[in-house]
Amino acid sequence: RLVAVDATEDFLSALAGVTEPERKRTIIGEKFIRIFEAEAAKLGQVDFLAQGTLYPDVIESAAPPHLLAASEGGGIAAKIKTHHNVGGLPADLGFELVEPLRYLFKDEVRAVGELLGLPREMVWRHPFPGPGLAVRVVGEVTWERLETLRAADAILIEELRAADWYHQTAQ
Repeated sequence: RLVAVDATEDFLSALAGVTEPERKRTIIGEKFIRIFEAEAAKLGQVDFLAQGTLYPDVIESAAPPHLLAASEGGGIAAKIKTHHNVGGLPADLGFELVEPLRYLFKDEVRAVGELLGLPREMVWRHPFPGPGLAVRVVGEVTWERLETLRAADAILIEELRAADWYHQTAQ
């Protein structure tokens, strides 16, 4: 059973006045978890959160030790940027993360999707940034800037399809 929650105003309030992308990422990660916790509490006991974290998210975030599996070894990676679903998560999670795609790259995830028989449009869909949308907004996140960015993305996708490049590009 899918429970959809519109927490737009919660995120916009939390991001009010914030312009620095890295700070936006950590705010988004923590706000997501706090909203998930509140919604999960309404349902009763929730022990797990499943996420679509991919290996590049982990690598780029130089994930903190509490989110690294023992198999990831003790190597140190330079942080490129924090992903909200990796480095942006608070340390005090009250549930277990389930990340079945964590060690896969996007092309591998698409291969798995095809093997599972998922619809081609789902497997090859360009991921429109959810939380990442706020980071792509230059400066403070506002409704107007979010709408401008959504419109620009729609134009790009339309042009990729018209030029038959949609399935030839990753994102």
